Amino acid sequence: MHVLGHLTIEEFLRDYWQKKPVLIRQAIPGFEPLLAADELAGLSLEDDIESRLIIEEGKTGPWEVKKGPFTETDYRALPEKKWTLLVQAVDQWVPEAAELLEHFRFIPSWRIDDLMISYATDGGSVGPHWDQYDVFLLQAEGQREWRVGQMCSEKSSILEGPSVKILADFAETDRWVLEPGDMLYLPPGLAHWGISQGECMTYSVGFRAPSSAELLERTVDAILPGFTQDDRYCDSALPIQASPGEITDDAASRLKAILIEALDNPALLKSTLGQLMTEAKYDDIAPTFEQGDESWQKSWKETCAALSEVDCWIRHPHARFAYSQQGDDSAFYCQGETSALTSTAVPLLSLLCDQPQWTSAELLDLCQDTQSQHLLTNLLFCDLILPS
Repeated sequence: MHVLGHLTIEEFLRDYWQKKPVLIRQAIPGFEPLLAADELAGLSLEDDIESRLIIEEGKTGPWEVKKGPFTETDYRALPEKKWTLLVQAVDQWVPEAAELLEHFRFIPSWRIDDLMISYATDGGSVGPHWDQYDVFLLQAEGQREWRVGQMCSEKSSILEGPSVKILADFAETDRWVLEPGDMLYLPPGLAHWGISQGECMTYSVGFRAPSSAELLERTVDAILPGFTQDDRYCDSALPIQASPGEITDDAASRLKAILIEALDNPALLKSTLGQLMTEAKYDDIAPTFEQGDESWQKSWKETCAALSEVDCWIRHPHARFAYSQQGDDSAFYCQGETSALTSTAVPLLSLLCDQPQWTSAELLDLCQDTQSQHLLTNLLFCDLILPS
């Protein structure tokens, strides 16, 4: 399904991605909600599912926020209008929601975070705000008016009092009313404000965007074990300084050279991204990727037997896969862990990471070497791949 309407993928990436908003009318013609409002509310009753209620005129003040899990009593106490239910990561619980995310793989799949669904009563809103990540807003049911405004940053003024970040100033530039099947793309930092017109549901496809500080911290953590006490600051070409107390530009340049040399390692940088971006959203309930040793690993014979009993396989809904190549080496990333392989495993890795499901015949055909067999065995017996 092509969800960019009149735009090609190339046009969208060139002109809009992380640059400016775009409204796509009937991105998914005839779209119908994947679940009813009461089913969405039912998810919010579960302990393991992240949910919030935002009440514009709450008992504790404007934009009151309550965190789930909720009870039926909580819902009976809500006002008639101007409240919103937000349920996070619905794709991890509803297979049809996971299938919907497949239509957004024109963005690298390791960047996709989750599908959040919001239900709002008449006038329901989470207020004028901005996000630090890209988002596609697909209207699923009813109508929602979207207003967009200025670009924001951490310096933008926020209202004091509400526990959600509501912009103190909103400079509207455009507004649209979205019908079911319409979709609005918003780049990071753009102020926006959605207001329900009657009851409505909106699906939000969000993307992972770790901060530069987190990326740098993870990268440094990966680099440090490679240094020894013999790796030192040095200045063998030291010139005479008029002021011996001054730290000069030359000294700063030497430090810069040390950092650049340490970072000039594409395989390490790919590994840093791979581990960070495949960490489970909720690691306390997600399966773990245990690579194990020969004494733990199930035999390849047992793996083949399991594959012979099932025709089709899918990723566990809480699992995240990615891979990289570097020369004759490759790496598979899953749940924040790395499995080092050779380039002969790339066809299998590409299949696992690029496709939503795989046949047993495809998997067997691409597991002709011991490394690939061990990887597939670990994935299968850690329940990271499941019968479809």
